[in-house]
Amino acid sequence: MNLSAFRFTTNLDDNIKQMKEQFSHDNTFICRMVQGRGSPALRAALFFFDGMVESSNINESIIKPISLWEEAPLPMDAVIDEVLHIDDCPFDPPVDKLVSAFLYGDTIVLVDGDSRPAVVNTKGFAKRGPDEPDNEKVLRGPREGFTEAFMGNLALIRRRLRTPDLCFEFSQIGSVSHTTVSVCYINGIADQTVLQAVKQRLKQIELDAVLDANYLSELMRDDRFSPFPTTGFTERPDIVAAKLLEGRIAIVVDGTPVVLTVPHILQETFQANDDYYISYLYTNLTRWLRVLGFVLTITLPAIYVALLTWHQEMIPTRLLFSIAASRQGVPFTTFTEAVGILIIFEILKEAGTRTPETIGQALSIVGGLVLGQAAVEARFASAPMVIVIAFSGVTALIVPKLRTATLLLRFFLLICAAILGLYGILLGLACILAHVCRLTSFGIPYLTNILAGEKHNGQDVLFRFPWFAMKPDKRFLAGWNEVRR
Repeated sequence: MNLSAFRFTTNLDDNIKQMKEQFSHDNTFICRMVQGRGSPALRAALFFFDGMVESSNINESIIKPISLWEEAPLPMDAVIDEVLHIDDCPFDPPVDKLVSAFLYGDTIVLVDGDSRPAVVNTKGFAKRGPDEPDNEKVLRGPREGFTEAFMGNLALIRRRLRTPDLCFEFSQIGSVSHTTVSVCYINGIADQTVLQAVKQRLKQIELDAVLDANYLSELMRDDRFSPFPTTGFTERPDIVAAKLLEGRIAIVVDGTPVVLTVPHILQETFQANDDYYISYLYTNLTRWLRVLGFVLTITLPAIYVALLTWHQEMIPTRLLFSIAASRQGVPFTTFTEAVGILIIFEILKEAGTRTPETIGQALSIVGGLVLGQAAVEARFASAPMVIVIAFSGVTALIVPKLRTATLLLRFFLLICAAILGLYGILLGLACILAHVCRLTSFGIPYLTNILAGEKHNGQDVLFRFPWFAMKPDKRFLAGWNEVRR
């Protein structure tokens, strides 16, 4: 884009001509002339994009006041003060800010005889309501979710944290998209070292465009090749507010309902959205079930393959005879059979996810039943193997935040089991534990509050204490950041 077209002169007609030439190939660009009733008349030009503005706002706040003006023409600063009916109107901003606001739905106003533009806030592009996110539904609690509207998302956070210490710092990333990004934190609670690290990493990002929060996540996270997430994702404003109160930092990206939260540690992956909205007794039970589900989903297929391949003597005799009978006629090894069924299961799950909702669930259920039964009857797979893989797939759904980790670790442990049996599984688990122990998220150890010797009080780790026993000033970063409100 030629920025010189936005360096206006005192001649209104020349300004209109150069703007029309600049956007001659854009049919959404609109130039609107308006003239007052005075003699000589106040002449003004409005530049905006159709579909990006609120037409009623332009008509009532700009066009109508100017057209009814009966006195002598005024300079632009006087027009803003005496004529226009607006509450947000930057006057003669820098060219880069002028262009950014104009392309984002604001209207440029120029008057004849003055080269200084005014930028009127007239944004009015289509947006959806803050409905509950499909991926983060709760049994009880708030039903609002973030949308693609940037300022609306910040308002949802502000409404829950009505404190002057809540800070929003804006920046733009993307040489073409100029996407607005906001770093949100509570001053006095957020760790300043982490905050500076977040700002520094954002400054180092060089992309043409940022269309989603994951663009930033992949470039900002500590260990880019780890299957474990070191940045949090959420579409719920109540979760963001809770994490800000714990000393975390939120990163809001314009154009996406997904908000990043950092630092992100392992214990968060086993916490559900409504853990704090229902009974702490039920929460503690389900939280342990999630931990158990994660362990089973990555180890159960490997254990089954290890026992049948290397340690048949550990299987009870009657059970071993039953498994042997079911495997009669199956032409594949136990390992090959497990890998094949796992791949088929993931294909069905991906197909169910990508197809329209009306047929996605039916495809997953019917496809799983039909293919599983057909594979067993055709002797391509044994019934116990189908049961083990199905149970492993179901338990993976308990911890959706570790979806990538469960998929990769399941195959990794399966290979270890095929090579060394149970010893291979133990060796694989040791490697996984060593990897997790070395992970950090913006300088915070990934196993914070879990490892022995860490400074924590255990109020919200594997158990959630009831609210009457939980101290609000000792959550998450206690021991890392001693500054509290």
